[in-house]
Amino acid sequence: MSSSALGMIGTRYGRSNRMAVVLFAKKAARGSGGQRNNNNNKNKNGPPPEQRERVRKPKDDVIEVEGVVLESLPNAMFRCAIDGAASSQAPVLATISGKIRKNFVKILVGDKVSIELSPYDLTRGRITFRYR
Repeated sequence: MSSSALGMIGTRYGRSNRMAVVLFAKKAARGSGGQRNNNNNKNKNGPPPEQRERVRKPKDDVIEVEGVVLESLPNAMFRCAIDGAASSQAPVLATISGKIRKNFVKILVGDKVSIELSPYDLTRGRITFRYR
């Protein structure tokens, strides 16, 4: 549409009709619920939660080991012994990962946990899972 076809008739709050047409088009697009024109994905959410399988994304640069919590320290830090490691190896200083912290999972001395170690510093890690 040309600006002469819309004209400046009916300006409201300093905007032209042309601006109003553009705004109505945006509202119409929002009203469609953000769905795309192609209908390739009929079921957007996938299977129900009880049928979904929990798949973890593999990380390239972490070393995942299992261990036992030896000591609880302030600021959500723990000393953990790695299972299968030599007795001469020093315990790992581990902190709680964000998801465990967010869900208020309690970690006690003696719990078996999964630890991610950084390849840069093998004496520090992150507790990512507490076994039952």
